Amino acid sequence: MTEDENDVHPESSGDSRLPDPVPEGPGLFGDAPAAPVPAPKAAPYRVLARKYRPTTLDDLIGQDATVRILRNAFGMGRVAHAFMLTGVRGVGKTTTARIIARALNCIGVDGKGGPTADPCGVCANCTAILADRHPDVIEMDAASRTGVDDVREIIEATRFRPMQARMKVFIIDEVHMLSRNAFNALLKTLEEPPAEVTFIFATTELRKVPVTVLSRCQRFDMRRVPQATLSAHFGRIAELEGVTFSDDALGLIARAADGSVRDGLSLLDQAIAQGTLDGTAARIEAPLIADMLGLADRGLVFDLLDAVMRGQTDVALGITDQAHARGADLGVMLGDLLEVVHTISRLKAIPALRESNELPEAERVRGAALAEALSVPVLGRAWQMLLKGVAEVEMAPDRREAAEMVLIRLCFVADLPTPEKLVRSLRDGNGNGPGRGPSEAPPLGDGGAPGATAPRSPVMDGGGVRASSHVRIVANGGVRVMAEAPAQHGVPEPAAPVPMMPEPEPVASQIRSWREMVAFVATCREAMLHGDLRLSAHLVQWAPPEVSFRVARGAPADLPRRLEKLLTAQFGAYWRIRPSQEQGEPTIEEQGAEIIQLHRAAAEDHPLVKAIFAVYPDARMGAVRDHSLDEYGLPPEDLAAATLGGGHEDVPDLEFAPLDADFMDGGDLGPQDF
Repeated sequence: MTEDENDVHPESSGDSRLPDPVPEGPGLFGDAPAAPVPAPKAAPYRVLARKYRPTTLDDLIGQDATVRILRNAFGMGRVAHAFMLTGVRGVGKTTTARIIARALNCIGVDGKGGPTADPCGVCANCTAILADRHPDVIEMDAASRTGVDDVREIIEATRFRPMQARMKVFIIDEVHMLSRNAFNALLKTLEEPPAEVTFIFATTELRKVPVTVLSRCQRFDMRRVPQATLSAHFGRIAELEGVTFSDDALGLIARAADGSVRDGLSLLDQAIAQGTLDGTAARIEAPLIADMLGLADRGLVFDLLDAVMRGQTDVALGITDQAHARGADLGVMLGDLLEVVHTISRLKAIPALRESNELPEAERVRGAALAEALSVPVLGRAWQMLLKGVAEVEMAPDRREAAEMVLIRLCFVADLPTPEKLVRSLRDGNGNGPGRGPSEAPPLGDGGAPGATAPRSPVMDGGGVRASSHVRIVANGGVRVMAEAPAQHGVPEPAAPVPMMPEPEPVASQIRSWREMVAFVATCREAMLHGDLRLSAHLVQWAPPEVSFRVARGAPADLPRRLEKLLTAQFGAYWRIRPSQEQGEPTIEEQGAEIIQLHRAAAEDHPLVKAIFAVYPDARMGAVRDHSLDEYGLPPEDLAAATLGGGHEDVPDLEFAPLDADFMDGGDLGPQDF
């Protein structure tokens, strides 16, 4: 061994305190690469709906009533042990539940605070709840955990005191998804929970929650956020994000959100991404948002409605071609038309909206112009046709073709008269409807015009029937059971021309009786008022222009006022309707029922009917119909007194078909039905 080999070099002595030698030249494989400098780790992107989620009651928008009640409850120390938060998606139900959980458990910056409506946000409990990692705030999704076993876990957890917080809070989202047995298992604990336990339920389907659960909770209805509030809120968030939107663009997003803050923030997030180029965003305008949402421009929708209402088919289809080329869904465009028709109808019904800020200026101006030009019946007809057309588009194999067919139909009915104008035209004398020449035949349903003929049925004519020994009771004229001889060879016999009814005089004196007054209400399309008068009004005095009647118990007490208001609108201040406490006459419905019972009793007492029952004990008597009675089941006015006061002797004798009469067409009657 040489001396050099025995030398120990300091670099290799094994002393770890010495630094490694620095190489003086390139190594065997070249220069060593420089150690990479680690890049700063970027925080993961958070969507706007999470980034700007409210953390205090002051951050909630559009829920003023809920915020006020919760603030007062915490201020007075009257906080409930169970809450039920209900509303459409995205209005802040779960967010409010977490705010309540923090308000219950906040201990303040100094750690000595109590329950407060304004949690500090910096204490251990607040930060843990905000981070969704607090052991005493348990959230459960009832959509995925619906069974009794899941509820039993909650019940078992309520038996233990909170580990860290002041209150143990159970937040159950979509609580309506729990099974019936799960609800039943929760009832007792929900009614008498431990003092340190609070339940907070959230649901979008309140009607599916049992009333036994609702009665044990303090209920808060989370409202849809108004469109103007949403638009302003989105504008503030866009400003914080460094993006500028036009007012019309924000309005489109707010309208598409339909009252949901979360839905609107998701759309705002998408709009910012679509309008951003190279990390910078220019001013985002409404056309970009319309393209993103697949909507037609609002002005284009108004142009389309204007063309449809003018009957300009070529213009309307040209607009749809333009919208389709831009990528708009014509089915959605029909929905936009529906919304515009509704907006115009509101502007027509509430003129003050034309000066309100609830609608954009463009919609107020164009909507007000269309409201002046279009009548309510025309708007109602357009609404009904569009409503049916939207459903047709959803079922059609080609949405564009179906939508265009709906618009074509709308264009061709634009110049047709409304039903009121059609009836008025038919009453004008010659019976020719609008757009029909004197020589043209009236369409189906125009019966009653001079010279019109209608075939008579060989089976049923004038209230009589052809019958055999299977007897069917049908009234003819009075209360008589008639049979008609067989028609010869089944040839219908032409009916005599029915004269046109004269135009009624537009004065109050045309109403000559209480029954005519009730019938007049029916012609005014007041179905509710007509039904109440028919069923619940007992006439006390008929002395035109003064009328008094008693309102039956349980019926609306404002019947006299409603009737007088209607008559005043129709005839001016002529009629005076007064309520009364006297007994009065039977109602019109009771009078008609009495007539029917008299007719039925007379039929049952007839010897032939009794003989039939003797042969066929299981037989039953069908309805006794009298075609001379009016829609109320009453005879003409001049016969009313004689009929109402009499007994069976006032009913004419019954006449039956001869035994050799032919069978009635249809052959569906048996011996048990006559």
